[in-house]
Amino acid sequence: MTMFSAALFGLSLAFAATAASAGPAGSSPPSGTVSNDTVSNDDHAESAAESTDERPEFSLPDLDGRIRDLSEWRGQWVVVNYWATWCAPCRKEIPDLSDLHDNRDDITVLGLAFEDTDVETFREFLQDYPASYPILRVDVYAPPPSLGTPRALPTTHLIAPDGRLAETWIGPITGETVRNRVDGETGAAPSP
Repeated sequence: MTMFSAALFGLSLAFAATAASAGPAGSSPPSGTVSNDTVSNDDHAESAAESTDERPEFSLPDLDGRIRDLSEWRGQWVVVNYWATWCAPCRKEIPDLSDLHDNRDDITVLGLAFEDTDVETFREFLQDYPASYPILRVDVYAPPPSLGTPRALPTTHLIAPDGRLAETWIGPITGETVRNRVDGETGAAPSP
């Protein structure tokens, strides 16, 4: 087989694998996924979900080992942000998400540390990249079933006060994006 033939064969396999994973033309995505992916112009995040009746739930340990339930924050908007220490866009989001958490009484941010590492490593990281919001540890081999394994990091879910999944963004987001989404739903004036 010539080098050109080998390269063409490799491309054919890659195309076939991509087409097979996408499913038949016109088919719906597997249950639990959302098919209306769009790219946001203001922050490069891909919006992967519109509001649904789905009500995610999870119980995860914080850095002190205390189990925290998502339902503790029912009645508020909750920003659930999957991140990792090695993820540059995740590190960039931390100050903005901290500002959002600190300055909006109706919004709580939860950082879900999606990395197979020890608590001390997270504590050292947070000295350089301080987060004012709770950090919860996720077992990368058994993430919360109601949210699933993130397709990319960062991935951010917005949970409405009634517990329903309001939005999911894949990729970096800004506090402004979250504020505008929340204010748009509540009828409040958009953030400046």
